[in-house]
Amino acid sequence: MPGRSTARLLAVQAVYQMDMTGISGEQAMNEFIRHRLATPGEDDEAFAPADRSLFVAVVGGVARDRQELDQAISGSLDPAWAIERLETVLLAILRCGVFELRSRPGVPTRAVISEYIDIAHAFYGGKEPALVNAVLDRIAKVLRADDGSAA
Repeated sequence: MPGRSTARLLAVQAVYQMDMTGISGEQAMNEFIRHRLATPGEDDEAFAPADRSLFVAVVGGVARDRQELDQAISGSLDPAWAIERLETVLLAILRCGVFELRSRPGVPTRAVISEYIDIAHAFYGGKEPALVNAVLDRIAKVLRADDGSAA
């Protein structure tokens, strides 16, 4: 659907900003809505039109459920690799992806995983997209075991 990919990318950026600056989810959402969800051409930072409700749901959900999301991510990592070792952008991608897998059952598992792998490719050229795939796939197999759509 138009605008969902942009909403997910902006949600990852807002979650990253929350981690880097310590602002609340509400502050991040308000700033992004004012400055980045604008209609293209309104300002230099505007992106393609974004699904505002998806953006708000993901950022608000990550802000609210961060501890549970981090527990799920930690449980899906190799025991030798602590969540604290993950780069901030990579952690923001995973948090958003896990939130969607957990809280938006109407969105197909493969679509969620694919979208966040694409976002990882936008930021990384190495093995990080494969890590996103592996972690989200492991979590999907637990959270969505009965829907048959886990990759």
